[in-house]
Amino acid sequence: MPLLHIVVLALVQGITEFLPVSSSGHLILVPGITGWPDQGLAIDVAAHLGTLLAVLVYFWRDVLAMLRGLGRLLQGRVDDGARLALHIAIATLPALAIGFLVQHFLGDQLRSIHTVAWTMIVFGIVLYLADRIGFTVSRLTHMSSRHALVIRIAQTLAFLPGTSRSGITIVAARLFGYERPEAARFSFLLSIPAILAASIFEGAKIVRSGDAVLLHDAALTAALSAIAGFAAIAFMMAWLRRSTFTIFVVYRLLLGAALLYLIYFRGY
Repeated sequence: MPLLHIVVLALVQGITEFLPVSSSGHLILVPGITGWPDQGLAIDVAAHLGTLLAVLVYFWRDVLAMLRGLGRLLQGRVDDGARLALHIAIATLPALAIGFLVQHFLGDQLRSIHTVAWTMIVFGIVLYLADRIGFTVSRLTHMSSRHALVIRIAQTLAFLPGTSRSGITIVAARLFGYERPEAARFSFLLSIPAILAASIFEGAKIVRSGDAVLLHDAALTAALSAIAGFAAIAFMMAWLRRSTFTIFVVYRLLLGAALLYLIYFRGY
C-alpha cells in the first residue's frame, strides 16, 4: 500500500476513534471518496490497534488501578479499580459476541457509504438529544451493574458503520447522568477489550498469511494511529471539561447530508 494511503488512514482512524463521529464510517469513506482501493479489514484492525495503544498510555493510571483491583478481587477484596474492571467486563462480553456474529454472517456487506450517511444523521440526532436530556451529576464511582448492562447493549449498535462506538456508549452514559468527561473516559476504557479481541482475531490472520508487505503496512498504520489517537484523546478530554457534544453533532449532520446529496443527486 502506498505510504500516503497508510498515513491518511492512520490519521483518520486515530483522530475519529475517540470523537463521536465513527472511525469505521470514516475508514469506509476514504476509499469511497478518493477512489483508492478499499484497504481491507486487516489494515482497519491495525489502525484500531494503534488507538488501543493510545488509550493504554493516556489512561495508564486507570489501567493500573483495574489490574491491581482484579488482584485484590481474587483475594476477596473489592475496590474502585476492581469495580471499574467488572463494569467494563459486563459491558464488553455481549459486544464481542455480536461482533463475531456480524463478521461471520455479514462480513463487509455493511461497509457502504449509503449506510454511513444515514447512521451519521440518525445517531447524530440521538447524541444531541442524550447530551441535552442527561443530567451532569454522576461519576464512574457511582456506576452500577445495571448502568454497565445498558451501556453494553447500546455498544452492540456500533457494528453499524457510522454509528460510532464511542458515540453510542457516551449516549447511554449521558442518559444515566454521567458527567461528559466521565462518560468519555468510560467509553475510551471500554474500547480496550473490544479492540484487543478484534486485533488478536485479525492479527492472527495476518501473521498466518506470511505476507511481509501486509505486516509492514499494518505495523506502520498502528504506530501512526497511536500518535494521532493520543492527541485526539487529549483534545476530547480537554474539550468536554468546558463544552458539550454539539460541535460533533453538527459535523455528523453536515457530513451525512453531504453524503446523501452525493448518493441521491449526483449518482455517487
